Amino acid sequence: MRSFTEIYAIAAKRKGAAAVEARLTKPLAPEEIVQTTDDRWLSTMAKSIFQAGFNWKVIEAKWDGFESAFEGFEPSRVALYGDAELDRLLADKGVVRNGAKLSAVISNAVFLTDLAREYGTAARFFADWPDKDYVGLLDLLSKRGSRLGGATGQRVLRVMGKPAFVLSKDVTARLIAEGVVDKAPTSKRDLAAVQSAFNAWNRQSGRSLTEISQVLAMSIGD
Repeated sequence: MRSFTEIYAIAAKRKGAAAVEARLTKPLAPEEIVQTTDDRWLSTMAKSIFQAGFNWKVIEAKWDGFESAFEGFEPSRVALYGDAELDRLLADKGVVRNGAKLSAVISNAVFLTDLAREYGTAARFFADWPDKDYVGLLDLLSKRGSRLGGATGQRVLRVMGKPAFVLSKDVTARLIAEGVVDKAPTSKRDLAAVQSAFNAWNRQSGRSLTEISQVLAMSIGD
């Protein structure tokens, strides 16, 4: 496995160092994540769930309708939705009327409400989760959340400013090229190997999981 400096040099040679730096995204500090209200976490979860398998532009164009239909995505309110509210959503032309995904939003409202009960706010829970065990957080999202496994959970965390690697095609290709894994990582063993590699590159560079992930992608993709 090459050092982060060596991988960065590959990306810089392909894109130019200035272009690499310009395209990097800085995650939020924990104290900033804590300030994000839990309704925005539920909204982002919902949007990521609906974008999976749908045209993202269609979901974006309808998002005001989603915000209205889910009453601002306040978790404690949405968590109480029953059959009547689900029927209302299924009849609402302002949203994408996919019953399984609409039900997942309600389930995730319960998930976030449970976290808030345990930690004060769900945002506090996410802010305090250690970056060195990011794959553990992904596992928790998959198990306790609904439809938040794989790339969906990774995108949620990235959008919300949590330091996050996204296992895109290009990032995976670089991980394979470095001998970290030999295929797209899905097993616990492979994900642990990916976490270990990212932790090593973090120690070497002082950069966040987000930035490291983006550099890896730029070392491969167009």
